[in-house]
Amino acid sequence: MSEIPKHHPIILFDGYCNLCNSSIQWIIKRDKKALFRFAALQSEIAESLLDKTNPLESNIQSIILIEGVKVFSQSEAIIRIASHLGWFWSLANIFLLVPKSLRDIVYNFIAKNRYRWFGKRDSCMLPAGDVLSRFLQ
Repeated sequence: MSEIPKHHPIILFDGYCNLCNSSIQWIIKRDKKALFRFAALQSEIAESLLDKTNPLESNIQSIILIEGVKVFSQSEAIIRIASHLGWFWSLANIFLLVPKSLRDIVYNFIAKNRYRWFGKRDSCMLPAGDVLSRFLQ
């Protein structure tokens, strides 16, 4: 198991979900400073992190962002991730004006239907090249 980085936000994602994997590839392309680290929710490292941070168990199908000791999930995680990707993507912060409960209704609707709409992989994504070092194992 790799060492857990203290100065890099960690994104936990569903490694079997095509939408989630495409989203991670999208983030990697825009994360010019290589700030984020990644782990599939199905991995041992994610299980270890979830045990330590104790997010709500109902969010296990959610994307989870861990920044230091703070844990964000669902729409809040998406907005916070975008805010780290440069000034244009930080405009997503405007969605913080929408109540979290309403944002999460949309998020949960997409999460509930993601396999049906975007498909599911048989195994977790295997990163290659220089990106591999950003995935926790």
